[in-house]
Amino acid sequence: MPQERFLRHAPRDGREFRTRRSLWLWLKLDPWLFLLLSLLAILGMFEVYSATGRDLGMLAKQGSSFVLGLLLMLLLAQIPPRLYRLWSPWFYALGTLLLVAVAVAGQVRLGARRWLHIPGVTSIQPSEFMKLAMPMMLAWFLSSRPLPPRWSTLLISLLLLALPAALIAHQPDLGTAILVFSSGFFCLFLAGLPWWILAGALAASVPAGWIAWKFLLHDYQRQRVITLFSPESDPLGNGWNIIQSKTAIGSGGFWGKGWLHGTQSHLDFLPEGHTDFVIAAFSEEFGFIGVIVLLSLYALLLARSLTIANATQDGYGRLLAGSISLSFFVYVFVNMGMVSGILPVVGVPLPFISYGGTAVVTLLAGFGMLMSIHSHKKLLG
Repeated sequence: MPQERFLRHAPRDGREFRTRRSLWLWLKLDPWLFLLLSLLAILGMFEVYSATGRDLGMLAKQGSSFVLGLLLMLLLAQIPPRLYRLWSPWFYALGTLLLVAVAVAGQVRLGARRWLHIPGVTSIQPSEFMKLAMPMMLAWFLSSRPLPPRWSTLLISLLLLALPAALIAHQPDLGTAILVFSSGFFCLFLAGLPWWILAGALAASVPAGWIAWKFLLHDYQRQRVITLFSPESDPLGNGWNIIQSKTAIGSGGFWGKGWLHGTQSHLDFLPEGHTDFVIAAFSEEFGFIGVIVLLSLYALLLARSLTIANATQDGYGRLLAGSISLSFFVYVFVNMGMVSGILPVVGVPLPFISYGGTAVVTLLAGFGMLMSIHSHKKLLG
């Protein structure tokens, strides 16, 4: 009887597996990426609810951003990468023109000129658009030329990188400028940039840093660097954020204080506990174990993304997928680095955990393009 039962159910089970697999293929979504993104979104919703003081309105806004981002991800996954390759220079040109428009006639909020008002519609932040337009452009430019890149290719690539990054840094928005520049630089790196050039760039960063310190950085940006090395020198002023962040992280201990039981964020000691410093609030509530779980989800997501990039045979798709994957790593590294006091504070959110709809939608759009590259890899040529 057990053998008959096994034989009777085996074909049906096989059909069910093929049906589920066919559904993912039809949706052109990668099930592992989708699962990891969903888990991060759920964690983010829990932490936003806690860090905002159980504000249902902000929770609803964050939830609507996730829904919008998932719909956009699904839409972008349906578009063949050959169309992305065709549109890349136009996206880049449009984004650069919008950044110029911001510099000329952008809206000023909180001392920064980052938004462009569209009469009767809304305000947009073109720098977010460039987080995707930049790697698309560099992937398009490099994939059509001999690799590793020659000196002429390298020079043009650096100019393509520098123009939008400089416009964004001028707003000023150093955090976004770093993300945009790194997204394009990763394309250069994956295209076979020689190590000796990287070593030379690292050596040149010392005099370049001195020039930036003297002539390019704003006063508040210099103060952030000074605060990085000595936050205790001004504990009630510029060093307050870092000191309270470290206190929150340390007070979580091994197991954490429990969800909704954080003190540093709920008693308003921790500024921006639901946005840039959300990992401090998360660490306080979920402790070392919670942070390890979160880092594991990030690591699995990065590993799966890089696996997709490595499996792509087309040059454009490989460069774009690799750049999107490594740019995601920069988000995580810079945010956790600044919150823990090993990097200056530059205003980079923690992916899918920090409150903020624009960042969520932009990240999910990037993963939508990544899924498109994965699902259409046999059609690339």
